Amino acid sequence: MQFLVVAYDGKDNEAKNRRAAARPSHLADAQELKEAGNIIVGAAILDENDEMIGSTLCVEFESRTDLDEWLANDPYVTEGVWQDITVQPIRLAVKP
Repeated sequence: MQFLVVAYDGKDNEAKNRRAAARPSHLADAQELKEAGNIIVGAAILDENDEMIGSTLCVEFESRTDLDEWLANDPYVTEGVWQDITVQPIRLAVKP
């Protein structure tokens, strides 16, 4: 199943620091998921100052349960970076 994940960072004063601290492990895990075929495409959401304020991903997992398991263990979740996450099932018309 394919899903669109939209995840916004917290808005508190420490949000940018949490993102910076968790980013290396998040990206390492994301690379493994990309190689396994789970992440189709991922991108940072930017504000008007080109600062990262969230993420959006198109992913593919066997089930929503598998997706939820990944999310629960992603460094951006475990380290409190992503604080507003929505997941929507999708069907991509064109894969990158």
